[in-house]
Amino acid sequence: MPDDHDERFQHHEDILRRLTALLVEQRTFNQQVAGLLQEQREFNRQQVEINADVKTTLARIETLLTRWTRPEENGRDA
Repeated sequence: MPDDHDERFQHHEDILRRLTALLVEQRTFNQQVAGLLQEQREFNRQQVEINADVKTTLARIETLLTRWTRPEENGRDA
């Protein structure tokens, strides 16, 4: 009977070792994902700024095109 108990104990120890190794790997993975998430947030923040600049530039181009296609309305031909 002691052998059966020792066997079960070793089996449980083996399970605990594997679970511990798995948790260590999971923690490493989670840290990597957290780093990537932070990089993605920074990229998104920059992208929002770029998009705002592009919208402003587009509005200015549209205004210039409107003035260019209707010169009589901008006061130059008066």
